[in-house]
Amino acid sequence: MNSKIMSFVIGAMTLLYSATVFAASPIKIGALFAVTGPAAFLGEPERNSAKMVIDEINKAGGVKGHKLELVVYDTTGDATKAVQLATKLIKDDKVVAIIGPSTTGETMAVIPVAEKEQVPLISCSAGSKITDPVKKWIFKTAQNDSLAVGKIYEYLQKTKQTSVSILTVSDGFGASGREQLKSQAVKYGITIVSDDTYGPKDTDMTAQLTKIRGSRAQAIICWGTNPGPAIIAKNVRQLGIKTPVFMSHGVSSKKFIDLAGEAAEGIKLPSGKVVVADLLPGSDKQKNSLMDFVKDYQNHYKAEGDHFGGHAWDAVMLIRNAVEHGADSAAAIRDQLEKSKGFAGIGGSFNYSAQDHAGLGKDAFVLVEIRNKDWVIVK
Repeated sequence: MNSKIMSFVIGAMTLLYSATVFAASPIKIGALFAVTGPAAFLGEPERNSAKMVIDEINKAGGVKGHKLELVVYDTTGDATKAVQLATKLIKDDKVVAIIGPSTTGETMAVIPVAEKEQVPLISCSAGSKITDPVKKWIFKTAQNDSLAVGKIYEYLQKTKQTSVSILTVSDGFGASGREQLKSQAVKYGITIVSDDTYGPKDTDMTAQLTKIRGSRAQAIICWGTNPGPAIIAKNVRQLGIKTPVFMSHGVSSKKFIDLAGEAAEGIKLPSGKVVVADLLPGSDKQKNSLMDFVKDYQNHYKAEGDHFGGHAWDAVMLIRNAVEHGADSAAAIRDQLEKSKGFAGIGGSFNYSAQDHAGLGKDAFVLVEIRNKDWVIVK
C-alpha cells in the first residue's frame, strides 16, 4: 500500500473513530468567570482550568459518547452583567449546567436565575450563604468561609490569642466573612476588640489600622480579596505594627504575595491544600489529584495551578462524573450532583447530599504561612 493510500486510510479511520466517540450530542456547559477586572486573579485561573480539563476529557474520548462543550463569558466581576450572561447561557446557548461565578456577590445575584430556570449552578465562590440554606439547583466547590474562620480561630485558641481586631471588605465576600467571624467568636473564646470595614476600591487603610494599633488586639484578621488585603499588609508594615496578621482564603494565590511583596512575610491564612501539594504526606488522599493538577496547569500555562483554578477543575469533574452516571439533562445532572460522594478533588473531598450542597468538611483547609515568598504549612 503506497503512502498516499495509507494516509487516506488512516484519515478515514480517524474520522470514523471521532464520529463513533462523539456519536451522542454534546453536553453544553456554561461558565461565568471574572476573567478581566479587579477579580481577574480569580476568574482567569478558573477559565484556564475549566478549558484545560474539558480539552483533556474530549481528547480522551469524551464522556459516554458525549463531547463536553464549554461556553465561557467574562463577567468582569459585575453582578448585573453576571445575571445578563447567565440568562444568555440558559436561553440562547441552551447549557445544561453553569460553573461560576467567581465572586460571592455575583453568585448571590445569579442564584434566582438558576433556580427559576431550573439549571444547576456550581459556584466557585466561598460565601456560606450561597448554599446555606440549601437551594435545590445551587452547589459550590469553594470551601465555605465558615470553615476558614474555624481554621483561624482553632489556631488562635491553641496559641492563647484571645483578643482580635477584624477588618473586612464591604462586599458580599467580606460581609459573609464578617458574619462568621462574629458568630463563631464565642465558641472559641475569642473577643473582638475592634470591628471595622474598608471599601473594595479603597487604596489606603491606615486610618482603620491606626485605630487597631491602639486596641488590645493580639491578632488582626483581614477578610477580603485582592488588591485590598495586599494594601493592608503594606500599611501594617508602614505603620510598624507588630501584631500578627491573618488573611482569608480569598488571597490564597501567589498573586497576593506578588502584590504585597515583602509585607506578605509572616502572614498566615487558611488555604486549600493545592498551594502546598508537594509538602503533603503521601497518605493524603487528595495529594495525587493535587500534584497532577499543579503539573498539568504548569505545562499548559507556564504558571502555578492555584486554589481558585481548582474550584473550576472540581466543578467540571463533578459534572463529568454526573454524565458518566448517565445524566445528560439539567435535571438529571442536578440529581446526580446531589449524590456525589467521596470525590477527591482540588478543594477537598466532596460529599454532597440533599441537606448539604457545599460538600466539604474542615479538613479541606490547611493553615499556611508566607515565608520567603512561598507557602509553608503551619503545624
